[in-house]
Amino acid sequence: MYNKFKEYDSFNLSGINKEMLDDWTRQGLFGQSIKEREGSPSFVFYEGPPSANGMPGIHHVMARTIKDIFCRYKTMKGFHVKRKAGWDTHGLPVELGVEKNLGITKEDIGKKISVDDYNAACRSEVMKYTREWETLTDRMGYWVDMNDPYITYDNRYIESVWWLLRQLYDKGYLYKGYTIQPYSPAAGTGLSSHELNQPGCYRDVKDTTCIAQFKIIDAPENLQGWGEPYFLAWTTTPWTLPSNTALAVGPSIRYDIIRTFNPDSGEKVTVVCADALVGSVLNPKGAGQPLDSYVKGDKVVPYEIVGSCDGNSLVGMRYDQLIKWMNPGEGAFRVIPGDYVTTDDGTGIVHIAGTFGADDLRVSRQNGVPPLTLVDRDGNIRPMVDLTGRFFRIEDIDPEYVKSNVDVEAYRPWAGRYVKNAYDPALAPDAETLDVAICMMLKQQGLAFRIEKHSHSYPHCWRTDKPVLYYPLDSWFIRTTAAREKLMELNGDIKWKPQSTGSGRFGKWLENLQDWNLSRSRYWGTPLPIWRTEDGSEELCVDSVAMLYDEIEKAVSAGVMESNPYKDRGFVPGVFTKENYELIDLHRPYVDDIVLVSPTGKPMKRESDLIDVWFDSGSMPYAQIHYPFENKEAFDRGDLFPADFIAEGVDQTRGWFFTLHAIAGMVFGDRAYKAVISNGLVLDKDGNKMSKRLGNAVNPFDAIEKFGSDPLRWYMISNSSPWDNLKFDEAGVQEVSRKLFSTLYNTYSFFALYANVDGFTGAEPAVDMKSLPEIDRWILSLLNSLVKEVEEALEDYEPTKAARAISEFVCDNLSNWYVRLNRKRFWGGEMNADKLAAYQTLYKCLVTVAKLMAPVSPFFADRLYRDLNRSDRSVHLELFPEADLAVIDKELEDRMHLAQTVTSMVLALRRKAEIKVRQPLQKILVPAVDDRQCKALEAIKGLILSEVNVKELEIVGDDDKSILVKRVKPDFKKLGPKFGKQMKQVAAAIQALGQQEISCLERDGKITLMIDGTEASVDAADVEIISEDIPGWLVANEGNVTVALDITVTPSLRQEGVAREIVNRVQNLRKSRDYQITDRINIVFAASQLTDDAVAGYADYISRQVLADTLAVGEVADDELTEVLDIDGTDVKVRITLSK
Repeated sequence: MYNKFKEYDSFNLSGINKEMLDDWTRQGLFGQSIKEREGSPSFVFYEGPPSANGMPGIHHVMARTIKDIFCRYKTMKGFHVKRKAGWDTHGLPVELGVEKNLGITKEDIGKKISVDDYNAACRSEVMKYTREWETLTDRMGYWVDMNDPYITYDNRYIESVWWLLRQLYDKGYLYKGYTIQPYSPAAGTGLSSHELNQPGCYRDVKDTTCIAQFKIIDAPENLQGWGEPYFLAWTTTPWTLPSNTALAVGPSIRYDIIRTFNPDSGEKVTVVCADALVGSVLNPKGAGQPLDSYVKGDKVVPYEIVGSCDGNSLVGMRYDQLIKWMNPGEGAFRVIPGDYVTTDDGTGIVHIAGTFGADDLRVSRQNGVPPLTLVDRDGNIRPMVDLTGRFFRIEDIDPEYVKSNVDVEAYRPWAGRYVKNAYDPALAPDAETLDVAICMMLKQQGLAFRIEKHSHSYPHCWRTDKPVLYYPLDSWFIRTTAAREKLMELNGDIKWKPQSTGSGRFGKWLENLQDWNLSRSRYWGTPLPIWRTEDGSEELCVDSVAMLYDEIEKAVSAGVMESNPYKDRGFVPGVFTKENYELIDLHRPYVDDIVLVSPTGKPMKRESDLIDVWFDSGSMPYAQIHYPFENKEAFDRGDLFPADFIAEGVDQTRGWFFTLHAIAGMVFGDRAYKAVISNGLVLDKDGNKMSKRLGNAVNPFDAIEKFGSDPLRWYMISNSSPWDNLKFDEAGVQEVSRKLFSTLYNTYSFFALYANVDGFTGAEPAVDMKSLPEIDRWILSLLNSLVKEVEEALEDYEPTKAARAISEFVCDNLSNWYVRLNRKRFWGGEMNADKLAAYQTLYKCLVTVAKLMAPVSPFFADRLYRDLNRSDRSVHLELFPEADLAVIDKELEDRMHLAQTVTSMVLALRRKAEIKVRQPLQKILVPAVDDRQCKALEAIKGLILSEVNVKELEIVGDDDKSILVKRVKPDFKKLGPKFGKQMKQVAAAIQALGQQEISCLERDGKITLMIDGTEASVDAADVEIISEDIPGWLVANEGNVTVALDITVTPSLRQEGVAREIVNRVQNLRKSRDYQITDRINIVFAASQLTDDAVAGYADYISRQVLADTLAVGEVADDELTEVLDIDGTDVKVRITLSK
């Protein structure tokens, strides 16, 4: 029995979404698609792991759509594409969430809550929204293996991370150092430079700044004679002034000796300042004014430059400690040279606090200047600020240090104060800052020369949103600077989309690479696998659980440990099952309890640090498969590494993208990925960042429920390139539903309706290509050009180009042109070769489009494909279409495109004149720019005329004798940069072009003008060519195509127009009465001045169009079969009955 094509009463994309998802789940279709490709070449994809302790957002739909498109596409291209999901389970996002939930801070861990219980809470918290992520993944149609994900807290994952660290250790890339590093007091840990360079971390802030006066001791004679002598030094962080131990000058910078007054106290002072900055430090109006005329409080403070010297002359001079709270020891408070001192801003003299600046510490060490450090109660050497971001409380400082080095009475009022208000939850937002308080203290002491607000960019923690400090930390580093050149070289082989990110944001980052601070002083994360003796003389980097197991055995034999906890729990080294590895836990606090023994018999304890969570993420190519302990052969063979493709948001450029690249380059000397899409942000429709606080965030679950995933995905991909920011607007999703999906649904419905009537199955012998009508050959040529274009776009990772090409083909060419022009071929009559050709052509187009769009809109494409094939075989198991180049006829495509262009222009002129298409017009004039266009117009003349309902198309010569007059309007925005001072002359020459020259410009796309004896080449893009209207005609231009339309409606044309209106109204009545498409009817019109002549003159035409057996004008009874038609504002009675 003939299996008909499925027909639908309604169209609901959200419903199709759910229906197909249920079917995929029932069939296990994702797994089936992978299984069918086993043994085929691999296409390697890496999934960047999200953290499941936060809800997914609409931007995740965007990111996952991009990934899904290329994985589906490559599967359809015959590749074996494994997609392993992953969960990022360590790090600050998790820990801070737990601390907030438990109402604790980092300092409470180990006191109010054990490390064991804290980490258990983290383990639970990190998977909090797993179900929501899995639901979103399913509903949006993202195929990724959620049943066997890699999880970064899994012991096997950690073991692979340890192995990678050992490789870096063995290559000399891993080292320990005491340096100034970005530190987040709010998070309680140091940060790496790439964390500090996440988008949005640097923010503009307005801080209080101070130019402080440092009193010179034993000043030379040229600094004496006018009050006390001072060095002026500027700082944007006055809270660091108590830690000052030196002043740095530029050795070759010129410094002035200036006599003036302190603007606040009015005291006479002699100050030293860089000559280049005198005008910004002092009011220039005061230069040269007599000093003895000054009165305290005057707005303009006079000054006199009495001498100058270079920086070298100042080096070695001593000054009095500015804030005498603590004594740093011998060698402090002198002027030292600094190679980084500039005269860009400030005073040209830099205040040095070696505990809070990397350059400060460097020049201090070079010149033997001690930083100001104290000793805490645990015996640790610390800066004046503790790890919570406040000045050390006196009770937390070693009593002996307090006795010998601290002025308790002076320091007590300041002890315990936070250096940034953001660190103190008890402070009101408008509370006085420590910077202001210190500045006011200095002002009262006459030691502040100027205090003011200053806007500058300052780094903030990527997870707490609070300011960071630059803080001395004893940390483990990866020596990425040693591999800089190699990493830059490898980056050159990566296909970046967009390329500007690879060469710009990412490339510049590599050029300025700093060593990677690996240490994190936290609790929930991958422990650093390095054990050291107390004196640091011996150490061991562990690369596996088996190695650790063996080392524990040695420690037990040496009496350092009582027993092997792994052996006690039944763990068996070399057995890589999940069950075996779940017997142990490589996290803190358990790993901290393991004490190993050194070769010389000394106990070795683990370095307490965790590693940067970004190293976890960057390890996923290896750790997700437990390399090298498992899957080594496949990995080394290239089946699992490097990735052919990855994609994540632009915020990962210096995050995951970097750590993947760094680890792969430093350990394997290879790229981690061959191609990468760095997608932009998803903003609201006004371009604002989405947030719950602003109320403009879009719930992805609601959006999918409302629209279905297909239009959502298509909109996100087709609206703008993935790497551009998307201004998300629901109206755009609705437009995609209406324009693309409804059009395609209606096209399928049209096909199914008539195919079922005629018994078309799709299995009929194909009509020979040479026998096909030109319109069929055109659409098939265009179809194969589309296949070629989509494939090229997807191979180039340009999904937007692919989606737009498909949409244009469906809407503009298949539906609006091919189906509309060929409807009559499907109506009525027996199945002949022409009708069969029409069915086969449309069927092939629909099947091919279903395959082409499957990667972008997986649900609808699968529904369409199955309906066309009348089977349960999914489109996602099929191969992607291959372009038949022999079928592509570019000349035919160009000719039909010309027909579409002329048609579109004429229809636009009709709208401008408010003349309906059903109203026939007499004539179109089209000037041909060359013989080729003339021949093309001759070939498509009939098609154009039938489309625009015009009687004649006259092709005229495009020269001065033509009745069409054109003029050229210069585009000054384009001509200005191109011709500069000659622009006005070029513009005048353009405006003076004759009709023949304008024709050449249109035909050739450029013209050469002579300006003052020199040639000036003007492109068609530099000007606008305008055709002037002529009486009774309307004229339009588009590119090199011009049309003129005669808009005069004669009485005979009017009569034919009324006949067409009658056909339209009767057809609508047939539909409203649910007549079958084959039903024949009888029509009687009541007499009317408007319609009588049309009915008489066009009876045959009307009857054929509406399947009328009889058509007459006469008496019309008032019964249920009589209707009143509105034809151009006139009511006309008509009675329609079915023929018997």
